[in-house]
Amino acid sequence: MSKKHPIISVTGSSGAGTSTVKHTFDQIFRREGIKAVSIEGDAFHRYNRADMKAELARRTAEGDHTFSHFSFEANILEDLERVFREYGETGKGRTRTYVHDEVEAAETGVAPGNFTAWKPFEDESDLLFYEGLHGAVVNDHVNLAALADLKIGVVPVINLEWIQKIHRDRSHRGYSTEAVTDVILRRMHAYVHCICPQFTQTDINFQRVPVVDTSNPFIARWIPTADESLVVIRFRNPRGIDFPYLTSMIQGSWMSRANSIVIPGGKLDLAMQLILTPLIERLVREARRA
Repeated sequence: MSKKHPIISVTGSSGAGTSTVKHTFDQIFRREGIKAVSIEGDAFHRYNRADMKAELARRTAEGDHTFSHFSFEANILEDLERVFREYGETGKGRTRTYVHDEVEAAETGVAPGNFTAWKPFEDESDLLFYEGLHGAVVNDHVNLAALADLKIGVVPVINLEWIQKIHRDRSHRGYSTEAVTDVILRRMHAYVHCICPQFTQTDINFQRVPVVDTSNPFIARWIPTADESLVVIRFRNPRGIDFPYLTSMIQGSWMSRANSIVIPGGKLDLAMQLILTPLIERLVREARRA
């Protein structure tokens, strides 16, 4: 952690909705005049698409059916930790972009499935914003949770997470349902051992819960809408959180536990604005004073 150069980390698995949450953060940054440097977890994958395919084939041939992008060893987490630490100490660092598709390829000039060159951060930023799979990892080799000042978990119930992933990968990446299902199955071991433990490290978790039937996510024809969902917001340390104010401002919300509030799904953006804006303002205010 660093008072002068704070770090915000948003963590969630593929299909969880971290990109949507990032849009809300971007709105807050623009409105409050905060200059944020953004990095994506995909930038710290160890392999490009072709090399990952070859590594998957090699490990499968050896009997390992659990290796995936969720796995620690499929990512250069030591480099990510180094970026967090360097930014916290100096406000500097570097990142790159993983190019997913032809649209991004046209923007970057790099073929899909490859990385752009590493580039240094812009100078004079107020904070570092991370969004990806591994922003709160604690294991025998790295401790990213200790270096982030505000850690957010985005954790839909798993059937909803799968529905969102299946629909995204089919519509935006051209995968079949069977192909996405194979990926989900391969990732389950790492989901349990690499992804889930991070949500005990996060300061706030946003968990969307559908109130319609999602019992078979592999045949779902559409993603449950916000109005067909509730969101459980859990605070690791509720001290200082004004729950009466939040429940009065967010119509239809209630306290489910001493550290948790439940809101209608359509009120998620409002809730994030109310909860996160003062936390971000405090981080930046203290950084500018340091």
